[in-house]
Amino acid sequence: MSKAPVTVPCKYKTGKILGTGTYATVKEAMHIDTGKFYACKVINKKLMEGREHMIRNEINIMRKVSQGHNNILCLVDYFETMNNLYLVMELAQGGELFDRICQKGNYFEQDAANVIRTICDAVAYLHDNGIVHRDLKPENLIFRTPDENSDLLIADFGLSRIVDSEKIDTLRTLCGTPSYISPEIFKKTGHGKPVDMWAIGVISYFLLCGYTPFERDSTTEEMQAIMHADYTFDEEYWYGVSDEAKDFIRQCLTIDTQKRITAREALEHPWLIKSSQQEPAEGQDLLPTVRKNFNARKTFKRAVDMVRLSYHLVHQKHPVKAAATPEGQKAMAEVQPVNEGVEEVLKNDDQH
Repeated sequence: MSKAPVTVPCKYKTGKILGTGTYATVKEAMHIDTGKFYACKVINKKLMEGREHMIRNEINIMRKVSQGHNNILCLVDYFETMNNLYLVMELAQGGELFDRICQKGNYFEQDAANVIRTICDAVAYLHDNGIVHRDLKPENLIFRTPDENSDLLIADFGLSRIVDSEKIDTLRTLCGTPSYISPEIFKKTGHGKPVDMWAIGVISYFLLCGYTPFERDSTTEEMQAIMHADYTFDEEYWYGVSDEAKDFIRQCLTIDTQKRITAREALEHPWLIKSSQQEPAEGQDLLPTVRKNFNARKTFKRAVDMVRLSYHLVHQKHPVKAAATPEGQKAMAEVQPVNEGVEEVLKNDDQH
C-alpha cells in the first residue's frame, strides 16, 4: 500500500515513486491548482554535498533546450527546500523504446530507421545549441504517451554538458554507459559532439538485431573492442538487413572523430532519407530475432547488474568484507573500470 502524497512547499503534491537512483528519486507530482501530473526528480542535498555543480549543470541544460524541440523531455519547473532539490519535468507515460518494440506485432528495418531519424533530428538540435548529451541509450528514449503515434523523447540530461567553443572545445571526463561509450572517452583524449553519434551507431545496431556490437564476457574486453571498433554483422542475425543500414552504422562507429558522421550529415544519409518517404514497410520482419536476442541478453544483464549492485552496496559499507569474498573480488574486477569512470566524473566535472 503506497503512502499518502506529501505536500511539497510550493505548487505540487508528490505521490508514487516512478524510479530511484543513487542521489535522486523520481516521483509523480500533481500541480495543486491545475491538477496536471508531472514527473518530479527529488534530489537529496546531503547526498549531493560537494557535487551541486552536477545539478546546476542539469538544470542549465534542460532550461536551455526545454520546449525547443518536440522530441526532448521538457523541464517545467525547479525549486528547492531545506533538504531537497526538485526538478519538475513533463510526465512521459508511454514507456521505453525497446519495450514498445517488443510488444509490437511486427517490426521492420524502416521502423528502426524512423526511430534513428527522430533521434538524429533531436541530437542535431542539441548540437546546434552547443549541447552534448553523453548518455544516449535505449533506456533514455521514452514515449510521451501510450498512443501508437506518440512522440519519442530523449530524456536524462544528467551527464550532458554545454560545450562553449570559446572556453572548452572538448570534455575529458570518463562518462556514460559502457556499451554506448565511444573510444575517445575511454582513451581520455578529449571528446565532444561525436560521442553522441557513436552512441547512435550502437543504438542503430541494437535496434536491428537486439544486442549491442561490442558485447563481450567482461567490461575490460568490451572496452578493448570499443577502442578498436571490433564488431561484425553476424550473418545469422543480419541476413536481410540493407547495405544502407550497415553503412550508416559504420559511419557512426568510426574511431576517427573527424571522419565520424555528424547529426546533420546523418539526416542526409540514404538510409534515413529512404525511411522518411513513408513507403509501406517491406522486407524481413526483424521482431522474432530482435526479441529473442534482447530477452536472452536482458536475463544475463540482470544477473550481472545484481552482482554489481551487491558489490556496490557492500563496498560502500563493508569494503574489507567485499574484498575478502570470491564474489566480491570477481565483481570488483568487473566493475572497476566503470567505478573509476563514475568517480572521475564526480571529481572532475566541476572543472569543466
